[in-house]
Formats: sequence, structure tokens, C-alpha cells
Amino acid sequence: MKDRLNKIVVLAAYALLFSACSNKQQQQQGPPPPVPVTVEKVQSTNASYHDEYPGTLVALNQTEIRAQVSGYVTGIYFKDGSKVTQGQRLYSIDQQLYNANYQQAEANLQVQLTNLNKAQKDADRYHELDKKDAIAKQQVDYADAALEAAKKQVDAAKANVNAVKTSVSFATITAPFTGTIGISLVKPGTSVVAGQTVLNTISSDNPMAVDFSVDQKEVYRFTQLQQIQRPKDSTFTIALGNEVYPFPGSIYLIDRAVDPQTGTIKARLIFPNVNNVLKTGMSTTVRVLNRATGNAVTIPYKAITEQLGEFFVYVVGDSNKVAQRKVVLGKQIGTDVIVRDGLKAGEPIVVQGVQNLRQGSVITTAPPQQPGPAKK
Repeated sequence: MKDRLNKIVVLAAYALLFSACSNKQQQQQGPPPPVPVTVEKVQSTNASYHDEYPGTLVALNQTEIRAQVSGYVTGIYFKDGSKVTQGQRLYSIDQQLYNANYQQAEANLQVQLTNLNKAQKDADRYHELDKKDAIAKQQVDYADAALEAAKKQVDAAKANVNAVKTSVSFATITAPFTGTIGISLVKPGTSVVAGQTVLNTISSDNPMAVDFSVDQKEVYRFTQLQQIQRPKDSTFTIALGNEVYPFPGSIYLIDRAVDPQTGTIKARLIFPNVNNVLKTGMSTTVRVLNRATGNAVTIPYKAITEQLGEFFVYVVGDSNKVAQRKVVLGKQIGTDVIVRDGLKAGEPIVVQGVQNLRQGSVITTAPPQQPGPAKK
């Protein structure tokens, strides 16, 4: 037990001695040397570039065509994918049952009109007898009540005729507006159910719309662009793959509210659809011309460091110490990049040697000293 205690004391003494030597060595070494870097001041320049946003082509007017009566499809009167005009006949559904119902409703109306005529004559006759006090008052009241009931029966029969007539008209389906119709989802002989079976989809195709989302910070900018836009203004264009669509568009609307979860708002552009090149559902890139006259802040792209999807630069402060600052990037122009937020013109930043820096590092812009010849 005594030997073990002596060993512990010796180990503790060695630990204290090692710690003292380490502290002394650190005091002798001093702070780390300044990191050699290249520093430039942030430039403000005139720049013309395009802000880009992902967008989707949509039709300004699009609807599903559904059967409004049940039955079998008896005719299709268009070519899949063709242009149709408003009111053009598209489909017909078997009308035999609805025509029979219509004829029955018309016949019932005639019966009710006959009953009304009889009730009217009875009431007129009883009123003449009542003037001569030749009939009981109760009989007159019965005649008047029968006349009113006959009138109601005629009204009901007319309503039934109109309802059945509507069903007959619904058996012929027409285009609700002018546009392009898709591929038919039914064939002749297909059984369809009222309100459930989708027959086709029709959409307008000229002009076409492009929907995209912008950050809520840009709402004022886009509102201003909407107010000052002019015909044939090239501020808004779209790219289809690597090709830029040659016809510019304009702002059609900006949505009523910002999405609180994403902090964005939807905007819609419209474009002429020349030669029917634009198709609903296509993905595209919205290009918004940005003329940043005199206030576009640009820096070399090599000055940027990225951490977890965010971008930073090292700004030089007092005593040649650097501080890491988050920036929001815009369009890259050659070897430079637009900084939309986070920097001001004239601020010094590190543009070379950033890989050797950390928060609070001391820098030097002097060239590194070359080792001299060895002394003999």
C-alpha cells in the first residue's frame, strides 16, 4: 500500500512538471504569426444582369370536361390535341332515354293545362251562379281551391319540362371556351356517370402564363416593375433549356398574400405563344433584367467561403483582424459575383488566402519573406 502511494505522488509530480514546461514553452512562442493574404476593397459598379427564378408554364384558363348526364358516349366530334372554339360540339351521350322523358313531360304538361282549363270554367260558372244566389258558398270556395291547385300543377309540369329539356341539352357537350383540347379519356360506347366521369381537359393556349415565386423582400421591386412596364419591354424573358424564348413577357398579376411558411409570394407573367411552342406544365427559367446602375456591389468569387449552404466573406477590421460576415449572393458575372446583401462599397475583404483564416485571425498583406542563404 505504501509503495502504491509513493507511485501516485511521483506521477503527480511529473504531471505538474510537464504542465509548467508546456506553459513556459507557449509563453516563449507567443501568438501565432499573421496570415499572409491579399486584400481588396469592395467595388460598386454599373451592372446589367438577369435574376433567375424557376417557373412553370400554366394556362390562363383550363378546365376538366365532365359528363353532366349518365349514359353511353355515342359520338366524339374533334381530333385529339386540336384547337376548338367556344360552343363547338365535342361529345354526345345517348339521348333516347332523355328524349322519352321529355316527351312524357310535355304530355303531362298538356294534361295539366287541360285540367286548368276545366277548373277555370267551373270556377267561372260557380261565380255566376253565386251572383244569383243559386249555389252554396261552399261550392264556390271548392271551385276556387281547385282552380288554384290546377295552376300549381301546371307550374310544376312546366318546371319538369324545363328540367328534362336541360338533361337533353346536357347530352350534347360543347367547348366552354376557345382553346386546345387534350387526348380523349373515353371512346364511343363508354358508359359515363354524371358529375364523375372526366371526358377530357381543355385549356387556353395564347397567351400563356408562367408562375414563379419571389422573396417577400422583392415585392416592392416587382410592384414597381408592374406599374412601369411598357409594350415589348425586354425586362421579363424565359429560358427553355439552353434557349431563350425570343418574345418578352409582362407581369399579369402578383398574388394577394405572402406564404407565411416560405416567406415568398407568387407572381405570374404572360407571354405570347407564337407557333404554339409553349405547353402547359413545362418547366422554365424566368429571367428578370436587373439594371443596377451605380450600386451593384461586386467581389471576386474566390473571396467567398461556403458553410452549410450559406456564404461568407472575411472583412478586415481594426488591428488587421478579420471577421467572418454572411452575405447574400446574386448573379455571377465572369470571375466576380454580385453581392445583394451583407457588404458595402469600400469595405476591405480578403480575396486570396481565405482557406487559412478563421474568426479573429490577424493578417498581413506583406509578401512572405524568402529564406536567405545558409550561413557558413
